[in-house]
Amino acid sequence: MAASSNDDLVVERPEGLYCPPGDFYIDPWRPVPRAVITHAHADHARRGHGAYLAAARAEGVLRERLGDIRLDTLAYAEAVDHHGVRVSLHPAGHVLGSAQVRLEHRGRVWVVSGDYFVSGTGDANPTCEPFEPVRCDCFITESTFALPLYRWPAQQQVFDDINAWWAANAAAGRASLLMAYSFGKAQRLLAGVDASIGPIVVHGAVQGLNRAYRAAGVQLPPTLLVTEVGDKASLSRALVVAPPSVASSPWVRRFGQPGDAFASGWMQLRGARRRRGVDRGFVLSDHADWPGLQRAIAATGAQRVIVTHGYEAVMVRWLREQGLEAGAFRTEYEGEGGASEAPAAPEGGGDATADNAAP
Repeated sequence: MAASSNDDLVVERPEGLYCPPGDFYIDPWRPVPRAVITHAHADHARRGHGAYLAAARAEGVLRERLGDIRLDTLAYAEAVDHHGVRVSLHPAGHVLGSAQVRLEHRGRVWVVSGDYFVSGTGDANPTCEPFEPVRCDCFITESTFALPLYRWPAQQQVFDDINAWWAANAAAGRASLLMAYSFGKAQRLLAGVDASIGPIVVHGAVQGLNRAYRAAGVQLPPTLLVTEVGDKASLSRALVVAPPSVASSPWVRRFGQPGDAFASGWMQLRGARRRRGVDRGFVLSDHADWPGLQRAIAATGAQRVIVTHGYEAVMVRWLREQGLEAGAFRTEYEGEGGASEAPAAPEGGGDATADNAAP
């Protein structure tokens, strides 16, 4: 647990992360009167709050997921004053509308990052604004992939591999079931694949979010629900993008016996692929990898860092070794795909079963 003082701009409460001088919460997990939301994933944006504040780019996906809520929005970098706390939102690079929350009060600046993705050269996520470092005194960071073995491959290579897998399945006359989280990951995959290979069919949970992305101006290829496919024979060449919950469900039987794959940062571990029981695992994450976390933290210039959900102990230890003041907050955030997907933290921060593990 992070040590706190009466001067802290963010503290832990049973409802979630609380800003005492501003009297509001950030991504609370229990109902509160006022909530600032970093992004629309279900572990960060929940129903039941009195009023919501989020980035303007998140409005469509928030309403798609939460329905009719009392929502105010800010453009990125636009600021509002609330009880003397200057609040602004800045791109996090995670999903459409994702934001870091900058808090300024009496000369102190804290930033709550939510979830974020830091791209390498040529690896930007085309479906959302890229992460922008925000200078601050204290940075609250996620740690979903805070182990040295997590180093993402080049994005274009991942998409080349996905396209080759899809094309090989199409040539063999079978559909390609690509499982990914409905919000964010699915749209990033759709924006990156070669749509000329065949038709693209999506699950209903993906299609509603596709509409919100398109309404926000994000370019996605045409997608159909399976009930909208007139030429059923074309399903043998289709890429089918659906959430992981469809595995072994009656819905999948409509596609015969498709080749199946899962796209996630956890697919860097062979053990995770075996547990999923899929033909292929593609390493693609919307969270920062180990080098990305290091770059993001350094770019803030923060001398104090508070770590949330993921490998907190590993990250706190590394930060202290760099001479920074570091601690952790206990939260109910789940990172990529929930806690059940994450392997236990190995001793020394390594894992002998990892692909492309680095010292």
